[in-house]
Amino acid sequence: MLFFFRIASVVTKKGVLCMADITLKGEECHTSGILPQVGSKAPNFALTDKDLSNKHLSDFQGKVKFIYAVPSLDTETCLLSTKKFNERAKDFPDVVFITVSADLPFAHKRVCSAEGIQNVITLSMMKNRDFSRDYGTFITDGPLEGLSARAVIILDADNKVIYTELVPEISDEPDYEKAYACLKHG
Repeated sequence: MLFFFRIASVVTKKGVLCMADITLKGEECHTSGILPQVGSKAPNFALTDKDLSNKHLSDFQGKVKFIYAVPSLDTETCLLSTKKFNERAKDFPDVVFITVSADLPFAHKRVCSAEGIQNVITLSMMKNRDFSRDYGTFITDGPLEGLSARAVIILDADNKVIYTELVPEISDEPDYEKAYACLKHG
């Protein structure tokens, strides 16, 4: 299955700003940028864990990182995908599975406890939205403005981007098999 999304360019006083066009139930909306390019070094991040501690990309140094950015774990598709990743994480013991959303850490704790999510680390953009801006998933307009678009970003042990997928329709699930194939053949 191929996924297509359109990249738009906007000329600003600071130069050209690229953004991706995505949809929510067929209605067009946009992200603040594009996903990091495969082969590039991933931007650092500071996110909040369920215990309110700060987590940075460097906390996972030396491990492959499977990052799943979502609008909210309190939505059907985000929760379903996170549960699927939680189940498949058992097949990849050397990979850190991370789901990032704008939900409060308290919601992450509640959802993970209720749904038995133990193999995925859930991190919150509670304190700022830099992660979604730096990774090109920040939604700039539409009903989900300020949240993250749905995306999968896989980083190798040295934080080099080895796989990306921006899901073009926010309510759709990502391409699980392509992402798992990347983990298997990296």
